[in-house]
Amino acid sequence: MTLHSDVAELLAGAGILDVAVDDAVADEHVRSSAYQRVVSVTASSRSRNRDRAIVATILRDPVELVSKTAVVALVDSVAMKATGPAEFRQWSAELLPEIGQLKTEAFREFIRRRIHDWLFYLSIEDGHVPAPAELAKVTDWMQRVLAEESTSPAVLALLAESGNAKKTRNIAKNRAGSRKLRTQ
Repeated sequence: MTLHSDVAELLAGAGILDVAVDDAVADEHVRSSAYQRVVSVTASSRSRNRDRAIVATILRDPVELVSKTAVVALVDSVAMKATGPAEFRQWSAELLPEIGQLKTEAFREFIRRRIHDWLFYLSIEDGHVPAPAELAKVTDWMQRVLAEESTSPAVLALLAESGNAKKTRNIAKNRAGSRKLRTQ
């Protein structure tokens, strides 16, 4: 497979007709934008059957930062639509072998950590209240997402006490306080 045929296949499969394949091949910024559109179409599909093949194709891109960014966007989008941690765990397990295509270990690790973060988030949405040691294993980014979005008083209290960053602790503390006022 060539980059030209990969890009053409991705665009055609997503029904994106207004991107010139030659322009995308010649310019990594155009290609990155095209991948983001492919990811958006892919994530909005009810079927997850083609995701592994799409990820494998994107990861063949010669500019690893472009491909990593697109895969992370897909992981984020699918996680936000997952019905729970079991569904997302199964989906992500199918992708993990493809992640090995990336030559840069830091990029592989970033995607693995993002998947771990989303599994943590989804388990909390499913009712799990983590211990401080579990919270310490997620990224500062996920702690901040939880501080901004969680509706669990126990999770907000844990973040206010044990969040890695002062800003995260403050957000959780303020949100926990405003939730108490609303429930009174």
